[in-house]
Order: sequence, then C-alpha cells, then structure tokens
Amino acid sequence: LLTNLFSQVDSSILVLSKKDSLFNTTNNGKDMIDVLGIKRFGDNVSSNRNGKPIITVVPFVGYTLQTRLAGIIAGNVAFYQGKDQETNQSVISISLSYSQNNQIIFPIISNLWSRKNKFNFLGNWRYYKFPEQTFGLGGKKSDSDRTKLDYSYFIFKESVMHRFKNSFYYAGLGYNLSYHLNIKEIKNANVLISDFEKYGYKKNSVSSGISIITLFDNRGNTINPPKGLYLNITYSPFLKVFGSDNNWQSVVLDFRKYFKLGNSENVLAFWNYNWFTFNGKVPYLDLPSTGWDNYSNVGRGYIQSRLRGGNLVYMEAEFRFKISNNGLFGGILFGNAQSVSNWPDNTFTEIYPA
Repeated sequence: LLTNLFSQVDSSILVLSKKDSLFNTTNNGKDMIDVLGIKRFGDNVSSNRNGKPIITVVPFVGYTLQTRLAGIIAGNVAFYQGKDQETNQSVISISLSYSQNNQIIFPIISNLWSRKNKFNFLGNWRYYKFPEQTFGLGGKKSDSDRTKLDYSYFIFKESVMHRFKNSFYYAGLGYNLSYHLNIKEIKNANVLISDFEKYGYKKNSVSSGISIITLFDNRGNTINPPKGLYLNITYSPFLKVFGSDNNWQSVVLDFRKYFKLGNSENVLAFWNYNWFTFNGKVPYLDLPSTGWDNYSNVGRGYIQSRLRGGNLVYMEAEFRFKISNNGLFGGILFGNAQSVSNWPDNTFTEIYPA
C-alpha cells in the first residue's frame, strides 16, 4: 500500500546505508536514495551508535484502489540510543499524503529502544480525513454490496514494554484511543439497506482502553530483518470508564518469522496475524478489517476495508531476493490468504487468497 509505504516498519529501505555490512556483503551496495541523489542526513547506520540520527525525506506519487493517485512526502529517522552492539535501532516514520479521492493521511509511527533494549516504546499516532469504500460485514460480500463512507479519524496509541533480564522477552502496558467523527454514508443506489445501517452506528464513535502486551523480538533490525522471530500478543479491554462508547474487548496475535537463506542476502518470511473481538458491541469502523492493522499491511492484494467482521485471520509467506549485485534491484514474491467471520453468526466460511 503505497500511501503507507514509509510507515511500514518491515518494508522501508530508506535508512539503509551503502556501507551497512548487515545488508550488503560488498561495500558498493546502492539504494534508490543513492540513485536519485537525495541527501541523506547523518552517517551510515552501522557505525552511527553515537546518538546522531540518520534522516531521509522523499516525495513521491502512489496509487491504490482506495486512494487513486496520491501525492506523498515521507521520511524516516533512524538512530541508536546506546553505543553497545546490543541496543536495537530505533525508528520514527512520518508521512503526509493527499489523494485524488480528497483523502488526507498523516501517520507518525515510532519504535524506540532504550540502552541495551531495557525498554521498548511503541507509538502510533494518525489522522485521517478518509472517504472510503465499505463492502459490509462478513466474507460473503460482493462488489454490489459496496457503499461509501466519509469520516475523520484520530488514532492515538502508546505503549511501553520492559525487558526481562537479558532475554528477548518483554511485557508492558499501553493506551489506545480510536475516535471517528462526522461519519456519513453515501449509499450505492443498488443497496436498499446496508450492513452499516443494520449494524447500527452513530455520527461519532469513541473506543478508549488500555492494552496488556507481551512481546518476543530477537530480530535486531526492525526495518528489514534478515532473520529472527517476532511474537506479539496484545489484549485490549475498551471500557466506558475510560471514555469508550461501549464495553468490548480485543486480542491481537502477531507472529513473524524470518529465515536468511544460506550465505545469500535472500530472506524467506512468514506472517500470521489474528484479530479477535468479543464481549460487547464494537463500533463498525473499529471492527477487524483488511488493511487496518498498525502498518496497513494485512490483506495486500485487496482494497483497504474490503473485508470486515468480528474476527479476522491472516496468513502470508514472502520471498525477498536480490537481483543486482550492488543491492539496488531486488524482488519480492508473496502469497497470502485472509478470512473474516460472518455477521451475526460469527462463522468463518470464505477464504480470500492473493
């Protein structure tokens, strides 16, 4: 999804230095920043453990079905908060997009590691002015069920996790706010009563609650991991006492595994993402949906919001390989499958591959 390319922690290559031996077996590696001649502020990543950041800013144009053409300016800031080799790289990603569909997308994503990885701070702040297509609830919806929604959307998520001794295990707490306002539906003439209307909605919706998080992460580099394991389990009760419209709960299971293939720089990656809601009425726009995970990656190959339901399961495999010796050209082959539960019976009956 190009509109969120530089907020995808696993996807961005902009902060990789041509001298970074972790990613290039030779010292002549190039990326698109080198080719375009865009100034890269700071030293190379591998030697930059003195607290000075690497900053890269790039304007570009993207296209998705949900946005059509979009003009985007995006940037990454990468730095280390410790000189020791044990400290992971911290990353802050910011982008601003304006699309042909009059959408504004402004995410600020942060993944910060303290010295020797004692603490991990995760932030996800976003603003959307987002007219979009919605197809209803469950896996049996076709293009004829499509209607248009228009709304503004604020997301505020912050969490902190503490490391257990010298292991790769973390646990912590967070706060989540999801605020949709000025929600309007523009119905397709062929749709008499949409699932959006049947489900029940208000002009504004607020979901506010805490999160209890457990994490295992030994990838070292979070931008483009050559190997390692990532496992995140997040339980979130959204409660009226925190300002939420309704009481409801969610659990997200996020599993990623990376294999470096032999002595090459090629990587085989697997991803399993499961998002469940229960014990209460979830606002329509907060239900699990295609492309609405933290990094807008789930369900690529399908338009954002194509599937929506009370629960979502997702599997993906990806092969990342180098084409040119200097690392400038590479390729990715991926396959995935997603499914959402039907409404109101909460059963899984359809699988959507890509």
